[in-house]
Amino acid sequence: MTSVVSIRRYPVKSMGGESLASVEVDARGLVGDRAYAVRDHDSRLASGKNTKRMVRRDGIFAFRAATQAEGVVVTGPGGRHAVVGAPHLDAWLSDALAADVAVAPETDVPHFDDGAISLIGTATLAWCERELGVDADARRLRANLVVETTEPFEEEGWEGEVRIGSAVLRTAGRIERCRTIDLAQDGVDTTTKWLKALGAERDLRVAVYLDVVTPGQIAVGDPVLT
Repeated sequence: MTSVVSIRRYPVKSMGGESLASVEVDARGLVGDRAYAVRDHDSRLASGKNTKRMVRRDGIFAFRAATQAEGVVVTGPGGRHAVVGAPHLDAWLSDALAADVAVAPETDVPHFDDGAISLIGTATLAWCERELGVDADARRLRANLVVETTEPFEEEGWEGEVRIGSAVLRTAGRIERCRTIDLAQDGVDTTTKWLKALGAERDLRVAVYLDVVTPGQIAVGDPVLT
């Protein structure tokens, strides 16, 4: 039976994230996921690419964020850290990214792209490593859920509702990847050429989005019922 292998949450968009044993799911997605982003005065979000909502600031990948008792804590190179909301954090990030930026909660600019929760199967990751010759670390995809599967890309064939733990989700399409997956990030300190290989073999798409039908809780080891 397919089950959850790992859960990863990203409290600040584009920064490294945190591994969880369990997580609450609300109507928006994993509670606390992409709750914050680093915004400039044009309301564009620091990211690995340029779009209408986002601006490429690769320096963001040198930071990670984790939810602790005192709040969301951002840690940067050398172990320096600060809690979201502290004035010196924005000054620190502005200096590191060479732009006037601030960590801000989600308001008028959505922090999610095209779906609430991202998911990939272990068989898909293994296929990519074997057939594409890349470092198929799920952290490169910034996937929220990795689930144990037996067939490559079987998650792309799921239709309708998917129950994981006490949460009910609904399939929302395959994910088109960008250059971010090739970058060193989220504890992966090497680069790869995954995007080019995906373009040739898989139309740049790997992993799937799920939207929330019924909130609940998801834990590592929970079965995935399709």
